[in-house]
Amino acid sequence: MRLSRALFTTWREAPADAETPGIQMLVRAGYVRKVGSGLYAHLPLMHRVVQKLEALIREELDGLAQEVSFPVLQPEGLWQESGRWAAYTQAEGIMFTVQDRAGRRHALGPTHEEVAVDVMRGLVRSYRDLPVSVYQFGRKFRDELRPRFGLLRTREFVMKDAYSFHADAESLAEQYEAMGAAYARVLSRLGVAWRSVEADSGSIGGSASREFMVLADVGEDEVLFTEDGRYAANAERAVSRAAAAPPSPFRAFVRHHTPGTPTVAAACAVLGCEAAHMVKNVLYNAVTADGRLTPVLVSVRGDHQVNGVKLWNAVQACVPGTLVRLDVADTAAWAAGALPLGYVAPDLPDGVIAARDGVHGAFLRLCDEAAAECRDFTTGANESDWHVTGANWGDTFPRTEVVDVRQAQAGEASRHDPAQRLHSARGIEMGHIFQLGTRYAQAMGATFAAADGAERPFQMGCYGIGVTRLAQAVAEQCADGRGLVWPAVIAPHDVLLTVVDVENEAQLQAAEALYAQLRALGVDALLDDRPGRAGAKFADADLTGIPLRVTLGRGVERGEAELKVRATGEATLLNLEEAAREVHARVEAALTRA
Repeated sequence: MRLSRALFTTWREAPADAETPGIQMLVRAGYVRKVGSGLYAHLPLMHRVVQKLEALIREELDGLAQEVSFPVLQPEGLWQESGRWAAYTQAEGIMFTVQDRAGRRHALGPTHEEVAVDVMRGLVRSYRDLPVSVYQFGRKFRDELRPRFGLLRTREFVMKDAYSFHADAESLAEQYEAMGAAYARVLSRLGVAWRSVEADSGSIGGSASREFMVLADVGEDEVLFTEDGRYAANAERAVSRAAAAPPSPFRAFVRHHTPGTPTVAAACAVLGCEAAHMVKNVLYNAVTADGRLTPVLVSVRGDHQVNGVKLWNAVQACVPGTLVRLDVADTAAWAAGALPLGYVAPDLPDGVIAARDGVHGAFLRLCDEAAAECRDFTTGANESDWHVTGANWGDTFPRTEVVDVRQAQAGEASRHDPAQRLHSARGIEMGHIFQLGTRYAQAMGATFAAADGAERPFQMGCYGIGVTRLAQAVAEQCADGRGLVWPAVIAPHDVLLTVVDVENEAQLQAAEALYAQLRALGVDALLDDRPGRAGAKFADADLTGIPLRVTLGRGVERGEAELKVRATGEATLLNLEEAAREVHARVEAALTRA
């Protein structure tokens, strides 16, 4: 490739809406161009990065799965069978839908579990045909509420998604671990800092899932981990040992007039206690796909926060139908009158709920584990400007459903070893693997004939890597003040040949000769044969992040060229007669290490 003939433009400054260092460099270096909110064109250099990243992933999946291609356009009926149409169009609201000329609705695939099940239930009949594992690279579409951070959260992106089908849970578990190991090899070959963490399965579902995080300050996810390497989890799922509350100062059950104290801090200041001595009670509205509203009352310790993902999962397990919304309560939707907000007790009577169509007439009451351990605590008195102290579960207040809905925090003790404290890091989720079990197969009637002749549902797994997201995640880690620094295995080109003065015939001829020699050796060389100042060319070379640069300038007259390593800045003089072999050896060594 010659830059004089390439679609290649660089920029001194990134646009104001390029929020992270990685997307700033990708835009400035001419890799991508923003087309609209959450929509990016991949220019030639980025296209090559993505192709090489896909090739790397294919290498690691060799022998684990067969490559296929599923349609992006998916019939609504498949999603209705699985029960996820409402979840994706209402709860998360991320699915683009279209209607054909016959009035039939389709989805632009955000994921392909339903299609994979439909294909396999028509092909696989017997346990002898199992296990089967397939994967694809393709475009995915998600109607993100707030597309941001460049390629990290977009409306259209490239994904590698894989699906496996098994006769039993043991076989599924083996494939799950094998795919996890393949993901680990991909990230290790890229040379980025990463962690594998326990994760919430979200709307995909299943009994277990694991995320693969590239660590970066711009990551949207918080990872909590222990230094002994035995625990790491997305903060959405993380658990810990809550610090024990100090002994309660309250010895008897007493009502207190506490005017103007609707917050934990204000009430504790008046009552002379700590936040850990209080149980606060938060109201939520849970709405299912059929429009039914259930008021939810959640009790947590005063110094703790509710984890929204944990709460969603707990509520979904308790209410019939598909949960589509869970918000801090707008009590006007169901309250029969004014409520003592800020002074609510765990036993707020169900009678405060008005008898209205579509509203469940009793609270779903949930209590966090740490709050359930509180003794002689203070809480609201169900009357404005009043609190009670010295309260206890099973005595003052009836016990409610105990669940873990507390947000774990850095600095808290781990559950596996109280001497190990949780540490925090930011991460970019680039991969997620799931053990789905029989959820989809049962819902969609996908069965096989087992060895005993019985019809059984498939055990299923799914495994995704966001390819374009991973490319930017690498850019976030592998960059410096001058530009990108690509790992050799996915760099758009192996080496950049920079001609200092294209009007100098000797320099141009030497560059052309070296370019031809490298191509003959299989080295992916890019020739910068553009007119212009040498300084601008060197700046572009640093910006694009190609691992090696060979400069052909005045040294050509002495039979020399300069080789510079982008990552380290190391510079070496090469004899032009040996330059092709030396560059080839460097490229081979870098790719072998990867």
